[in-house]
Amino acid sequence: MKTAISSIAGYLPSKIITNDDLSKTLDTTHEWIFDRTGIEQRHLVSDGEFASDLGIIAAKKALEQINFDPSNIDAIIVSTTTSDRRFPSCAARIQGELQANRAFAFDVAAACAGFIYTIAIADSMMKSRQLQNVLLVCCETLSLFVDWTDRSTCVLFGDGAGALLLNAAEDDSPSGLVATKLYTDGSPEKYNSILSHNGPQNDNRGYTTMMGRAVFKYAIENMSASMHEILTENNMTLNDIDWIIPHQANRRILESLCKMKNFPLEKMIITTQDHANTSSASIPLAMCRAIENGRIKKGQTILMTALGAGLVYGSAIIKY
Repeated sequence: MKTAISSIAGYLPSKIITNDDLSKTLDTTHEWIFDRTGIEQRHLVSDGEFASDLGIIAAKKALEQINFDPSNIDAIIVSTTTSDRRFPSCAARIQGELQANRAFAFDVAAACAGFIYTIAIADSMMKSRQLQNVLLVCCETLSLFVDWTDRSTCVLFGDGAGALLLNAAEDDSPSGLVATKLYTDGSPEKYNSILSHNGPQNDNRGYTTMMGRAVFKYAIENMSASMHEILTENNMTLNDIDWIIPHQANRRILESLCKMKNFPLEKMIITTQDHANTSSASIPLAMCRAIENGRIKKGQTILMTALGAGLVYGSAIIKY
């Protein structure tokens, strides 16, 4: 069996905060933020709006694209590091709101690499012939977990969601997931300091901390290495790739990655400027945008790569 994409949709909340807006409360400017990150604006949830709310909207859009009956969904796998509450899961709420009554549902916490992890999990389960139709949802509300007085982190993040409906296709199908490759580096110096979520803050949720230079270097080196390994293991090179869709953390990281791999920047999908770092939602949001504007077409081969706190990272190759 092969895992294929039936539909894909994204959702960004309506509230927009520009760099100029941030400059009114922080010691920063639009130029300072854009020069270092390539970010121009980010979308934020409103009061009372949480990760599952975004995921529900994105999921409904994905199902409506192909008029798919939620009762035919076998499983719902949700990637989020900003769940509404510790329990029950975001996935359970999404399952209930969609009335996908025969689907089992669970969350995956793999930070910004969550999309790569969830599609790998879905692919394994579908290849074992346990499942026919799987809904993947990546929904993140990082704005609720940052210190808005810390310009080194708060300018980087935004909220959003992406959803994909996957179906099991036969091996001879022209489209489908080719391969995934996952990694974790939980060594103490990485797990505890480079990129993590600490507290307490006023509401006891904690906040995101980051050693920017260390993350920058580690991301380039290890995203590059994971891309090389997945291509090599599948007897492919970058010449076989039509598009790279990376995790949209920082445009400067993506530019450096292209330079290191000698890959044309114009063949990398970049949407960081419009929604900042939306964690695991960033790859599906970028892919959705590129399909909508006609850049990604049926039959093209896409290499995806991401790195997040943990540190967790990985890559995937899919024939769209």
